[in-house]
Order: sequence, then structure tokens, then C-alpha cells
Amino acid sequence: MAEPTVAILGTGRMGSAMAERLAGEGVAVIVYNRTGERAAELAARLGGSVVVAPTPAEAASRAGVVISMVADDEAVSGLYRAPDGIIAGLRPGAVAVEMSTVLPDTIRSLAPDVRACGAGLLDAPVSGSVSLARSGGLTIMVGGETADLDGARPVLERLARRVFHLGPLGSGAVMKLAVNTLIFGLNGAVAEGLVLAERNGIDPALAYDVLAESAAGAPYVGYKRDAFLDPDRTPAAFSLALAAKDLRLIHQLAATSGAAVPQAGVNLEVIQAAERFVGDDADFSAVATHLRANSRGDHR
Repeated sequence: MAEPTVAILGTGRMGSAMAERLAGEGVAVIVYNRTGERAAELAARLGGSVVVAPTPAEAASRAGVVISMVADDEAVSGLYRAPDGIIAGLRPGAVAVEMSTVLPDTIRSLAPDVRACGAGLLDAPVSGSVSLARSGGLTIMVGGETADLDGARPVLERLARRVFHLGPLGSGAVMKLAVNTLIFGLNGAVAEGLVLAERNGIDPALAYDVLAESAAGAPYVGYKRDAFLDPDRTPAAFSLALAAKDLRLIHQLAATSGAAVPQAGVNLEVIQAAERFVGDDADFSAVATHLRANSRGDHR
């Protein structure tokens, strides 16, 4: 069976990296971005197997798998439901794969309209860095029907080291917020541990190497090294603004499900303080920059 053409809607850091990965694997890719210049630049860089669609509907009408990766719940709803949105272009038998980090109810609300098109719908957010997207090493968390996952799996497996099918629609969104709860806690802990070592005379690079090799040395600690040690020369991979947005979603999901997440509350306060100090476009590892600046000038 021929591999489906893939539409990627949203060519931010992660969407662009996924397009690059798929194009490099010989997959025909159609890209769309609200700011058309960004999609055009990506297509020009990746070459002839990548083309630009003028609207989400046009992109969806030409693809068997439609991947979207945008900023928030409002953007997802608009992307699907606008007059020239995904739903207006989805063809029977296609699978829409929503990879944005949003509330599970946002995904579930789309299902009736998507199904009315004769198409499938998955929520399939990812965990991993932009570099892992380029190398096909992401972790993908999927909610939805098995038949829809079977249709999208050949594409997802080109992007992922592991694809987890977690249950019905919305399960992937829940799991992504659970994973991010852990990541934000780890981010804050790395920042605090690093600044504590620095303030007591340990070389930052050496301290970071110890953290990375310690029992807490998760993959995140390894691939965020440059961001923590050389923030001024390391491009932002995940902004403080997006981190704050995700933490607010975590609190909303916790409130509706009765889950206690006290550490997430602290992490949101710290992220917001860092936003005020360095600006919301900075990488969320800039929590360390904020803590450095707010450490006492002298220590005994």
C-alpha cells in the first residue's frame, strides 16, 4: 500500500522538524502555517517533496494523514472549524492527528464533525526535543480508535521511537499533560540544583555533568545542557509562555478530575516570575537565569 501524503499544519519548531523528518524519509509533505512566509521558507529549504497549501482545507483535501501542531486550544478549534479549516477539506478515509498540547475535551469536541466527513481523529501529542523529531526519536502518546491509529501508524512510526496507544480519544492529551507535569518539576529542580552548586563555588559545567550522570539524569537533563549553561547563545526550544499555558491546562485538568498537583502550582508561580524577569519568549530553562539573578550577592 502506498504511503499517504502527509499535511502538517503549524510550522513552528516542532512542526517544521517533523516535516523535515518526513521529507527526508521520502514522504510527500504539504505544509500550512497561519503566517504563510514561514511555511514557504520551510518548503524552499526542504525542496521538491514539500509544497505549501494556502489554507488548512486545501492541505487536508490533499492528504491521507493530517497532522496539526499549534499553540493552544483556541488555535486548534479555529484550525478545524474555520470556513477554510481542516473539517472543510477532510476527505473520507483520512486521519486527522492532533498533536497540539490541549485539554482532552477540546479534542473530543471535534470528533462529531470529523466523523461526519468520514475521517478518523486521533490525539497524539509528543514528548521529546526538536532534534529528536528530526531523527525520528519522539515518544508519541495516542488516544483514539485502533483503526484510526492503524491508518496513521506508518507516518507516526517515522517520527517516533515509541508509539503508545493509551485508550479512547482524549487519552493522549491527558498523558501529555501528565508528562509535562513531570518535565516542569524536573526543569525547576535542575535550575535550583545548578544554581545552588554555582553559588557554592562549583564550576557550572562540571556541576551540570554531575546532575546529568546522577540518578536524576533523565534524557531531558542531557539535551537541555546548552540551554542551562549558555542561554544567551542557545535558541529557545520551548518558551516560558507555552510552559505557563501548559501549566494552566494541567491545573484545569486536575480541577475537573479531582487530582492534587501542589508542585505544579509552585512551578507555575516560578515560570510566571521568570516570564516577568526575562520575557515570555525565552526558553523555559531560563528559570535558572531568573534564580541566578535573584540569588543573594553574598553567601557565607
